[in-house]
Amino acid sequence: MTAAPTGYVTVVWDAKAKAGREDDLRAFITAAVTPSRNDPGNIDYEAHEVEGRPGEFVIHERWESRAHLDAHLAAPRMRELVPQMLELIDGSIEDGIRLLRPFRPAH
Repeated sequence: MTAAPTGYVTVVWDAKAKAGREDDLRAFITAAVTPSRNDPGNIDYEAHEVEGRPGEFVIHERWESRAHLDAHLAAPRMRELVPQMLELIDGSIEDGIRLLRPFRPAH
């Protein structure tokens, strides 16, 4: 993962539930959102389900810096959550992660 050298870091994570685990993944994400919002450096952390596609989720999060994101990912609770999450999603966590770099066009 790379981020803008200065400024905030935006993460977009797409996840698809394994067949029959849609409600379980929704509940899991719901429980994980609030603690993540309280991590130092979090600007916002929002969970979405793709309309018309039950079991497909998008997490949009922004962090003050890459160091804040790295600290969030290294938190003990995150290490505990990863194995649980892998039981619920199709594919790997990394496959769904995209880091966005902000830019503003010159006027």
